[in-house]
Amino acid sequence: MSRERVYLFDTTLRDGAQTQGVDFGVEDKRLIAEALDRLGVDYVEGGWPGANPTDTAFFGDPPKFKHARLAAFGMTKRVGRSAENDPGLAALFDGQSDAVVLVGKTWDFHAVEMLGLSLDENLDLIRDSVEAVIKHKREAMFDAEHFFDGYKSNPDFALASIKAAYDGGARWVVLCDTNGGALPEEIEAIVTEVLKVVPGVHLGIHAHNDMDLAAANSLAAVRAGARQIQGSLNGLGERCGNANLASIIPTLHLKDGYRDKYETGITDASLGHLTQVSRLLDELLARAPDRNAPYVGTAAFAHKGGLHVSAVEKNPQSYEHIAPELVGNVRHILVSDQSGRSNILARLREIGLDVDPKDAKVGRLLEDVKEREFQGLSYDGAEASFELLARRALGGVPEYFRVESFRTLVERRHNARGELVTTSEATTKLNVDGALILSVGEGNGPVNALDNALRKDVGKYTDYLTDIELVDFKVRILTQEGTGAVTRVMIECMDGAGARWSTVGVSPNIVDAAFEALFDSFTYKLFRDGAPPGAF
Repeated sequence: MSRERVYLFDTTLRDGAQTQGVDFGVEDKRLIAEALDRLGVDYVEGGWPGANPTDTAFFGDPPKFKHARLAAFGMTKRVGRSAENDPGLAALFDGQSDAVVLVGKTWDFHAVEMLGLSLDENLDLIRDSVEAVIKHKREAMFDAEHFFDGYKSNPDFALASIKAAYDGGARWVVLCDTNGGALPEEIEAIVTEVLKVVPGVHLGIHAHNDMDLAAANSLAAVRAGARQIQGSLNGLGERCGNANLASIIPTLHLKDGYRDKYETGITDASLGHLTQVSRLLDELLARAPDRNAPYVGTAAFAHKGGLHVSAVEKNPQSYEHIAPELVGNVRHILVSDQSGRSNILARLREIGLDVDPKDAKVGRLLEDVKEREFQGLSYDGAEASFELLARRALGGVPEYFRVESFRTLVERRHNARGELVTTSEATTKLNVDGALILSVGEGNGPVNALDNALRKDVGKYTDYLTDIELVDFKVRILTQEGTGAVTRVMIECMDGAGARWSTVGVSPNIVDAAFEALFDSFTYKLFRDGAPPGAF
């Protein structure tokens, strides 16, 4: 049975850039666009040429795609101007793109009250703008802004608006749930009516996630007959975000009821890179990936309960809706005070330790984990610290260097210009192969200063540690004792190869807790990279 083609349109570089705190540079856009092309996305919306220098520069020298088509975003021509004399349209045509997306009004309230147009004038404006795109030999698309609200207000005008775009030559007419307020059943019913005006092979859906329904609404539109889905990587977008392509893509590709009916440009091989592409975006934005993200999150295939873990190992399909490797993810067996022997054994196998289940060391390790977690440590999210603990208990981890002492200083003072500043400094004394090394480091806070001092000179280990970057730092107060409470610090680090690992430390002193986590992090990096043991 032949399958129908569904086209994937990524809006990360344009809609995603509207996310609070997100600011893409030209090179960021290039790297993300190339990754999306390798993934197999059909369209990559690069931005709005002429709206800002970054987008203009990007379209002036765009990346060369092997699969995707590059789309430029803009708006229909201004009132009172011809399409040929509209500066906004001219900027779109000046840039290098395969397609042009025009956003326009389809809600009568917006057309009349916001633009001051008659309904007929709005229809002419849409048609003329789309025809201008065709004249400049670009693939034309029309984003019907607030379409579902417009349809509920005045269905005849909303339908007439998208028909004007289609009659003008638009390859795609995209129905936008701009405020994210529509329900899946509404989407499906309205799209069914739209099909009487615009064929499904020319119809798309653009859903926002204000009710956490954007992915469901996108799939509802496909079921009704739409054949293009617009969304962003990791659901990036203003307010609550856009439809998440990192969830929609594997659902279309793997799930019954979709994989047998529809095909996309995604292959089995390219789907295996989905997790990597998702995390690439987070790296470029300097933010921690969402651990609980479906399909691609580090917790998406994580298992904690002991009895549960035994069943997972015997029959993963009963507890995981897909095999994690299909999307480039991995299964995680978590270790905590709720763990049973099966958790410990599964985690040991995961890190490459094949241990006899009856070995008394396993039982002692399990009790050690539970006792340490009772004291405040948490190995649930600090797998590097657990691996070191396990290897020390079962196989041994070399001692690389010793920290004989460290000291941190925080000073708040007025500088020479009379400005109030806070400076942090740390001093460390390390023993490397019997030689003492004294280092001083400064940083943005005592922990950053301690990190800089520890890695400033580690003798023969310095080169192993230079590419470590601290990417996340979490502090939790464990006891209700005010400023004297016990503190847990969890640190996530990354190296130049893109590997990530997490460590944990606990102490009544936040700097001491951070030191424990940092020391574990450096030790894990040295062990993983095969550094030679120290000589004491």
